[in-house]
Amino acid sequence: MSKILVVDDEADLEVLITQKFRRKIRAGEYDFVFALNGREALELIQTHPDIDMILSDINMPEMDGLTLLTKVKEQHPLLKSVIISAYGDMENIRTAMNRGAFDFITKPVNFQDLEITIEKTLQHIKQIKLNLIALKENNILKMYVDETVLNFMIGKESETSLMENETVEATVAFVDLCGFTKISENEEPNVVVPLLNEYFDLMVREIIDQKGAVDKFIGDAVMAVFKGPDQVERAIRACIAIRDKMNEMPVYSKKSNFSPKVSIGLNSGEMVSGNIGSRSLKRLDYTVIGDAVNVASRLQNSAAPGQILILEKCTHGLTDLFTFLNLGEFTLKNKAKPVSVLEVVK
Repeated sequence: MSKILVVDDEADLEVLITQKFRRKIRAGEYDFVFALNGREALELIQTHPDIDMILSDINMPEMDGLTLLTKVKEQHPLLKSVIISAYGDMENIRTAMNRGAFDFITKPVNFQDLEITIEKTLQHIKQIKLNLIALKENNILKMYVDETVLNFMIGKESETSLMENETVEATVAFVDLCGFTKISENEEPNVVVPLLNEYFDLMVREIIDQKGAVDKFIGDAVMAVFKGPDQVERAIRACIAIRDKMNEMPVYSKKSNFSPKVSIGLNSGEMVSGNIGSRSLKRLDYTVIGDAVNVASRLQNSAAPGQILILEKCTHGLTDLFTFLNLGEFTLKNKAKPVSVLEVVK
C-alpha cells in the first residue's frame, strides 16, 4: 500500500480525492492522509513516517507549499512531492522544481492525469528504495567479500560463467594466530570474538598495504593471495610486518597468559583461481587451489610461533632484500620428496 499525504486548505478536496480514488482505496493500493497547510503536513510526516509522497497546493495559510517543499527537502530528502496549484505560471513551476518538486499539475485537476502522475511518482520512489536496498546489500557484501572477488563476479555475464576458472601465478600466505584456543577456553565468547577481530584487522591492514587480497578467514588464521609484479617480495614484507607487530603486542591477560604470536607459511607458483562450490545450492567460494597452496599451508603447520617459512626456490633474486636462515630439508605431509625450507628472519 502507498501512503499519500494531500496538503490543501480546501476542505472539500478530501471528499473529492476519496471519491475519485475509492477503488484504489478499497483495493488497499492507496491510503490518503490530509493536512490543511504546510505546518500540519510536517507534523503528519513525523507521526506517519511511512508516507511515500506528497500532493501539495501552493497558496495556503501558516505555511505555503513552496516553503513546505524546502522543509521536506531538508528534513526528508527521500520524500517526493507533486505540486497541484492554480498558479501554473512558469515562475511558480520553476520555483517549485528548484525546491525539489517531482512534478507540477495545474488546477482544475484532471484526475486521470493525476492518477498517471501519482503512479509515475510512486514508481520512481520504488526504484529509489530498491537502489538503496541494493546499495546497503552491496556495502554489507563488501564486509564479507574481498574487492577482488566482487570485481571478478561483476565482470561475469552469466551464472554459468561464474563457475569458470583460470590458472594464475600467485603467492599464498597462511597466517595462523598461535595458541588462541587458550583464550577461547578461559574467556567469554563476547571477549574472544572482538579480540580476534582486532588481531585480524592488524593482519589485513598489512596485507592490503602490500596490495594483497584476503582470500578467507579460517578459524583463527588468514589466507592471503598476492598476484602481479614483485608478488613474493610484497608477500614477505606483509608477513614480516604482521609478525613484528604481533610480537610487539603485550600479553593479553594474566588469566589467559596469552601473548599473540603468528606462524606463517609462504609459497609461490601456479594455481587455479575461481569459484569453488555448488551451483545448485548457490553457494560459492572464490579462492585459489593447487599444490602450491597446499605447500604453503603445510609450511605454516610446520612453523613455530614467530616463524615465517618459505621454500628456497621462491627466494631467488630476494637475498639482497631480506635475511634468510636455511633450515634444511623438510618432509611435508603428503609430499613424496623433501623440500628445502628457509626462515625469513628480517
